[in-house]
Amino acid sequence: MGAHFSSLLKNKNMVYIEPDGPFQPASEVRRVAFLLLENFSMMAFTGALDALVTANLMRPATVYEVLVVGSNGGDTVLSDLGIDISVDCQLSQLDERQLDILVLCGGLRVQPRATPAIRSKLRTAGNAGVVLGGLWNGAYFLAEAGLLDGYECAFHPDGRAMMMEEFPNVVVSNRSFVLDRDRVSCAGASSSLNMMLEVVKNDCGLEFASAIEEVLSCDKMAEVIDVSVCSVDRNPTLPEPLKTALQLMRNNIEEPLSMVEITECAEISRRQLERLFCHHVNASPSRYYLELRLTHARQLLQQTNKSIAEIAVATGFVSISHFRRSFHQLFDISAGRFRKMFQELDRASA
Repeated sequence: MGAHFSSLLKNKNMVYIEPDGPFQPASEVRRVAFLLLENFSMMAFTGALDALVTANLMRPATVYEVLVVGSNGGDTVLSDLGIDISVDCQLSQLDERQLDILVLCGGLRVQPRATPAIRSKLRTAGNAGVVLGGLWNGAYFLAEAGLLDGYECAFHPDGRAMMMEEFPNVVVSNRSFVLDRDRVSCAGASSSLNMMLEVVKNDCGLEFASAIEEVLSCDKMAEVIDVSVCSVDRNPTLPEPLKTALQLMRNNIEEPLSMVEITECAEISRRQLERLFCHHVNASPSRYYLELRLTHARQLLQQTNKSIAEIAVATGFVSISHFRRSFHQLFDISAGRFRKMFQELDRASA
């Protein structure tokens, strides 16, 4: 299957591929703890958490084991939205030697005041080789513990002057997120997802992280396209002929255009179009067009009750046998079995 599953659309479809597919994340489970500080940013926390949870959903085995840790001695911690979040354990109960990553969740209303307990736990974790991180102003606590000296970190703009004044040995960045060796940080609520995607990329590879981004970030564009290819759809410098060709393909699923028709509308030669597709999309135009139609077919199989014959027609296949063969080649599973698998999942979760 891997030889056929070639274009950028693999990221759109990866979550639906059989578990022995070409993207294999790290074999060992990574243990990640989030320390929630009172009034922490819910959006920053859930953005980072979502990347890890989605990684787990994409594989049959757990990739990241997540632990939510309290800092106030109670069973819950209050977020900036006024919503209490349950914790798995308290900071005093946390065995940092069992962790791979420890992230402090800050926020606009989180006061930059370290406690002896936090300082001690962070230093012990740092000595144990744990990757330490901070969301929003969470990096303050790392710096206060002396664990950011010589490191670059991201910090919310409102607190950067304070950080530079108090911690001259810390390089406070203007970037939205920073990974510097065994320290990770982000500046606010919207950057935590990208920060954690970078962590996943380092752990599991670019293609696996890109697949997660495709699932979670498809709506970052002003216009949400039914089938997007993140790295292309968000590229403002994309050549106009390629934009035209992609738009034509998206708009003509049921009655596919010929390559001659596409090149005429895009006012480009076939050879030039193939060069653009290979450079930007990592596939030939015809291969991408086929995968685009099959991705649409996969969506219809999951989300409608249309028969397989109707779906084949709706995605431009004149022969149902050709549709079945193409679908199996791309997804390594028959269209009928694919539908049955998701129907069983729906019943199990009902």
